[in-house]
Amino acid sequence: MEQALFEKGKKATENYQRTEMQKEMVLQRLREQGCRITKQRQMLLDVILQEDCASCKEIYYKAVKVDSGIGAATVYRMVNLLEDIGAISRKNIYKVSCCMKCEKENACTIEFEDESFCRLSAHNWYQVISEGLKVCGYGEGKKVTSVMVDSCGNECWE
Repeated sequence: MEQALFEKGKKATENYQRTEMQKEMVLQRLREQGCRITKQRQMLLDVILQEDCASCKEIYYKAVKVDSGIGAATVYRMVNLLEDIGAISRKNIYKVSCCMKCEKENACTIEFEDESFCRLSAHNWYQVISEGLKVCGYGEGKKVTSVMVDSCGNECWE
């Protein structure tokens, strides 16, 4: 039991150190670009490195909890700046996380080429993903916990 707690604490420390190292590298890069390192920029960088945010809006909502005076434009400028220096890559990332017991309706919306839509409940989405993986020979006997889709930004569907 003690060993398990030690390992958990060690892993948390390793993650913290990795994040601090990333933060220092990004701050150094910003300095090299002639940017001032303000408290708001540091706080936004902390939010981006510590949280699982998929959009500027999510970053903004989390940042407002830390500093109610921060504006959405500040978040967008910081994200653009981080993208310009190569610290982050902004892509359309969607994370779907549901279990078989979830009763959420309209958890997933699928658009077809004829511009029609199919809306799936969380339960139905889970069944579609699980069955599709089985048919394709993936994840036999494993339960799906989440799916992340990374859009390439190209017009691949045409």
